[in-house]
Amino acid sequence: MGSILHGSARTTPRLRAELQAPQESTRSLAARYGLNPKTVAKWRERTTTADGPLNPSSTLTSIENVS
Repeated sequence: MGSILHGSARTTPRLRAELQAPQESTRSLAARYGLNPKTVAKWRERTTTADGPLNPSSTLTSIENVS
């Protein structure tokens, strides 16, 4: 089963899990994968590897989203 990534996503769930592993420094991981160190730091702070906002701002219900 494949996952659908955000259109501008440069990381995959597998890569995000590797970024969250504490073996290497943030700077060295950023250099290895061509990412901004802030991006690596962001994924290290998260507890999930899911793509998308942490707190969706939409107040629409699922029924309203369909119509």
